[in-house]
Amino acid sequence: MIYMNRSELIFLYDIKDNNPNGDPLDSNKPRIDEETGINYVTDVRIKRTIRDYLYEYKGKEIFVREKRTDKGYVQDAKTRAKDFGSNKEEAIKNILSNCIDVRLFGATIPLEFVKNDKGSATFTGPVQFNIGRSLHKVALKRIKGTGAFASAEEGKDNKTFREEYILPYSLIGFQGIINEHAAEETKLQEEDINLLLEAMWNGTKNLISRSKVGQMPRMLVKVNYRENNFHIGDLIKGIKLETQLNDEENIRGLENFKLNIDKLVSTLIKNKEKILNVEYIIDDNVNLVLNGKETGFDEAIKEVNPVELKIKG
Repeated sequence: MIYMNRSELIFLYDIKDNNPNGDPLDSNKPRIDEETGINYVTDVRIKRTIRDYLYEYKGKEIFVREKRTDKGYVQDAKTRAKDFGSNKEEAIKNILSNCIDVRLFGATIPLEFVKNDKGSATFTGPVQFNIGRSLHKVALKRIKGTGAFASAEEGKDNKTFREEYILPYSLIGFQGIINEHAAEETKLQEEDINLLLEAMWNGTKNLISRSKVGQMPRMLVKVNYRENNFHIGDLIKGIKLETQLNDEENIRGLENFKLNIDKLVSTLIKNKEKILNVEYIIDDNVNLVLNGKETGFDEAIKEVNPVELKIKG
């Protein structure tokens, strides 16, 4: 069944003593807005997390991934498209049928099946994320250390040195939307959305690259609307981080803050007639505050049909 409800997503995760998304044009430093001190993470990064999880842990075919030819060369997009058919129509049909990432995020697919053919197919992705931003100012730290190999010069005991940049802590928030019209175009299925949510939650935990160890999912909310062509927008602005520390840059973990959800809850209740339900999963260590008192999310949003997500892993 093709996915038909418009939905909004809120996703919070944190990282400790590591680099959530390095900038290769700036010594691979974590990306920080110089004006605000806010850490930001590109949508490309979260989509890669999702793709990697779906391919490596769920065995799903992914169109946008590194694949090598028999001679060891990395395929370009034109060559990759030819894996799915001998002509344009067959390739498009098979890509949409087999590649969950195209059904989710869309793609521009070069279709060069005959010489000098410059055609392509473009699919707008039903699932789109904004740039993720930390809910607080962050501190950038530079770490120096020795490398894995010593100098090879005879008679020398010199070691190689390296330096890297990390964040002691960052709580990062993404918001996204699932568009019902684009879902029809890419033939997005309900099962695809369930796998998307699983990949966001478990994929974040299962990142094993050196710079991503220490990431944990903390809060995932999916607001499902009753009617098409409507969504509230900017729901993540309804979550405010509150800390007793003098400087947000000194935040080092969940124990240093609470999340005020006053505005989020009031916004959802205000629009409850247009909301079908609100699916959610929240880490037990997250402290939520509503009207000055600690609360559970289920109790806080009871007027808008809360449904707890059951994500294994």
